Formats: sequence, C-alpha cells, structure tokens
Amino acid sequence: MTTTAEHPKKANAKGSGAPRVRAQAAKGKVETQKLRIRVRAYEYKILDASVRQIMDTALRYDAKIMGPIPLPTQITKYTVNRSAFIYKDAREQFEMRIHKRLIDILNPTPKVIEALTNLTLPSGVNIDVKMM
Repeated sequence: MTTTAEHPKKANAKGSGAPRVRAQAAKGKVETQKLRIRVRAYEYKILDASVRQIMDTALRYDAKIMGPIPLPTQITKYTVNRSAFIYKDAREQFEMRIHKRLIDILNPTPKVIEALTNLTLPSGVNIDVKMM
C-alpha cells in the first residue's frame, strides 16, 4: 500500500496547485493595462474619420494599438401605419443603423490619456472608454 506522499501527482491533485500559480505571477509576469474605447455612430463615414483621429492621436505618443475592430451593426426597424384610419394595409418601414468600432490601447501613458480627453470629435459620435 502506498501513501500520497510517495506519489507526487496525487499530492498535487489535492489542492497544492494554487501556491504554484501565485509563485509564477510573482516571478515577473507584468499585467498589462488596456484602455478599451468603443465608438458608436449612425453614419459610418463620420465613425471611420473619428476612429482615424483617435488612432493618429495615440500613435503620436507611441502607444501600442489593437484595432479598430468592427463590431456588428445594430439595426432597429420600425413599422408605421401610413394612414391613421382605414388603410391599415398601407405601412412604411424605417430603420436605424448603429455602426460600432472597438480600439484597444495597451499600457497607455498619462500623456496618451490626456491627449485623448482633449480630442474634439464630431457630433453624433458616442465614445465609451473603459480601463481594463
């Protein structure tokens, strides 16, 4: 009969794996911070111009950029009666398209963040900035 002390695989399976993970994290793995920017607009031309302006500003300060990643376009459709009373079969359909892009800036410096906050973008462009 053998004990778990004789079998190293059995000894590790009982929960001694967590200290090993902590030791690897302490050895020198540096966590990277990300600045995630989600840009939304109704018109794709304005959106692309705004994304290009954000990327140029970040590249001016030598920031590492991932993106722009095009996200799926959100389409909202509305059906409306053309007439108010009798002609129920006559209807019109309208849709709104919201185009989205995602930009990640890895390890942003304070200069990059300050330059992005001072950026003026056209109206109709919505920006969500999240630090990860």
